[in-house]
Amino acid sequence: MEKQIESAYKVALKAREKAYAPYSHFKVGAALKIVGHDEIIPGCNVENASFGATVCAERTALLASVANHGKCEMEYIVVVTDTEPATQPCALCLQVMGEFSKPDTPVYLANLKGVQSKLSFKELLPNPFTEFEPNE
Repeated sequence: MEKQIESAYKVALKAREKAYAPYSHFKVGAALKIVGHDEIIPGCNVENASFGATVCAERTALLASVANHGKCEMEYIVVVTDTEPATQPCALCLQVMGEFSKPDTPVYLANLKGVQSKLSFKELLPNPFTEFEPNE
């Protein structure tokens, strides 16, 4: 598994270089693997002058995985920033990840020095908003 995570780290690092962050200058790369597929799907943050239209790296990787494979389950994700310590996904990204993760899905936090920590999805978002039944 370690070689897989190292490969995913390199994909996320390369994706980070492509980030479009002219406002915050905070570039983020992500790489995720979905269950049942060998490919590593990259993502980078893409900012927008309206700020509200900005999309984080984790969500671009997730959205690309859905566009390519339909509803899927994340096997793991690697997120790369240039911070010390490595930055965890924002709450919005975690909520979106909740649609595609199990509580024990690994989330690897990395910076330019390499992978710094491994947390479970549940450690980052213990109580995600889930599906609900509308009132009839």
